[in-house]
Amino acid sequence: MTAATTDTPPPRVRRPRRRGVEFSLLVWAVLCSMLGYAAVGLARSGAVPHDVAGYGAGLGLLALTGHLAVRFGAPYADPLFLPIAVLLNGLGLVLIYRLDLETPADQAAPTQLVWSALGVALFAAVVVCLRDHRLLQRYAYVSVAAALLLLTVPIFFPAVNGARIWIRLGGLSFQPGEFAKILLAVFFAAYLAANRAALAHTGRTLWRVRLPAGRVLGPVAAVWLVSVGVLVLERDLGTSLLFFGLFVILLYVATGRTGWIAVGLLLASAGAYAVGAVEPHVHGRVEDWLHPFASIEAGRGPGQLAQSLFAFAAGGMFGTGLGLGHSTLIGFAAKSDFILATAGEELGLAGLTALFLLYALLVARGYRCGLALRDPFGRLLATGLASILALQVFVIAGGVMGLIPLTGMAMPFLAQGGSSVVTNWIMVALLVRVSHSARAPGPDDDPDGDPAADGHPPVPGPDASATPPAPQTPAAPLREGAR
Repeated sequence: MTAATTDTPPPRVRRPRRRGVEFSLLVWAVLCSMLGYAAVGLARSGAVPHDVAGYGAGLGLLALTGHLAVRFGAPYADPLFLPIAVLLNGLGLVLIYRLDLETPADQAAPTQLVWSALGVALFAAVVVCLRDHRLLQRYAYVSVAAALLLLTVPIFFPAVNGARIWIRLGGLSFQPGEFAKILLAVFFAAYLAANRAALAHTGRTLWRVRLPAGRVLGPVAAVWLVSVGVLVLERDLGTSLLFFGLFVILLYVATGRTGWIAVGLLLASAGAYAVGAVEPHVHGRVEDWLHPFASIEAGRGPGQLAQSLFAFAAGGMFGTGLGLGHSTLIGFAAKSDFILATAGEELGLAGLTALFLLYALLVARGYRCGLALRDPFGRLLATGLASILALQVFVIAGGVMGLIPLTGMAMPFLAQGGSSVVTNWIMVALLVRVSHSARAPGPDDDPDGDPAADGHPPVPGPDASATPPAPQTPAAPLREGAR
């Protein structure tokens, strides 16, 4: 009796997929967006917009498309990524529609909805077609070549608002740098994963900081310098800061050395000071940051940053209400760079805090799925994608609130911009794919007994009981990810 009981294998535990939770959250995300749309109509005309049902149906169709893609392509993915993205995208459409009412000649909400539909379509394609995120590691150098090409092309096009970051062909315009940041994240993750041991354990020590050998750090540093140099020529300092922050964060995660954070901060401060002193366009933004009310004192009226600060102050704790603010006084960038000022004025500190918590939750879940993975490339890729979102929110929010000098970037999912919203949906798709690999059951606990049921070899989850792998040579992770 005792022997038979001992030989009986323990029952397999079915891991929850949480797709029902995801669907419920998507319903709430669509309903919240519809309520915001109706609130704008009631505030502006005293009646619910006649097309509120159509708006809800359109957003619901996009949410359902993404949900079906995740259900069949990545069933074990984190259930929070897609609902948060849908809610932020829906609120962005509401804010843009609200600003469209002040500018009848410039209707941006319909175009933004089309770009959002394209973004969701690419989201579904990435989730369904990319069966294993480790396949991207094979195309590291293809990714960096394409990224540098995308960053270089806008130099040959006319500047828009002082920056050469746009490609305009007829009535179509887009920012190649938005797509380049994903490609650079893939390259940084693949290169640092393949050379993490050499980066951490070789080189000389300077002021208690071990510097990696030049032959190891040289290629990735050269790529970063070229990309940042191109962006400086294009006067796109916001994206330059983003790329630098991404490089330093991934270098720190790959090596585990906190000294890189200090070195990164020192280099960023020195570079910002040098560019701010030499480049007139950047110097003007620094002066506006230091003296936001100088134009008022000179009798020229408030500038964009001053109007943004007035909007945040007018919002108070609970805001003026959707549709009842005056953030359109900011001017031409109210729907793009300064859309957060509209949210701050009409939703107040409470609504603004809720938005920041949504972004924080999205970033935190990205870091969590990266920590749950055992393959170095997936860990660095998830960390890099989540860091891109975090850096964008910090740079944009800090600029429009007067914490740091203003840089022209788009708030993820909220601001007007087709290239931005499409890129953000692709990043969320990659995070969904990575989180599926982190949460999927291994061959020992798959309830169906099929380790490859989802189309690729399983990656052990966060609670796997396997012993840590033995130390490997620097090139081993690349061979492992390419198999």
